Amino acid sequence: MRLDLYSKMPSGMKEYLETYGWHFSKKMCEWAVSRMKAKDETGKPKKIDPMKKDEVEELLKKFNVKLEHDEGYDGVYVANMAKSDFFKSSVTDEMHLALFIKDYIDDADSYGGMPFTRFYADCIGSGKPIQWDDML
Repeated sequence: MRLDLYSKMPSGMKEYLETYGWHFSKKMCEWAVSRMKAKDETGKPKKIDPMKKDEVEELLKKFNVKLEHDEGYDGVYVANMAKSDFFKSSVTDEMHLALFIKDYIDDADSYGGMPFTRFYADCIGSGKPIQWDDML
């Protein structure tokens, strides 16, 4: 069950959802991305060099990719998540990164807020609390 069905939520969560819905705000996206790591050449985890919103927009424009269902900073989060987890592996180059972002955001089986909902589920599963008040 989604936590937004209950009347008791973590402090600040209700206010966040009332403001942004199940989507990334700039602050939430920056916090989420700041925790992302990729493997370096030796296989050790290292922080990624995050892509900013304008860089993601430029990447999509470069390959003529248009997102139909992007809201807030969802596409920015997805770009960085793909860069962290899949880039130079199953996502081999920038063109495929742009196409991955499109596939994830505009997935026909998806629903509004899916990137954020999945991120929140990962936080719950890994025991990483969100300081909701800090994200407003």
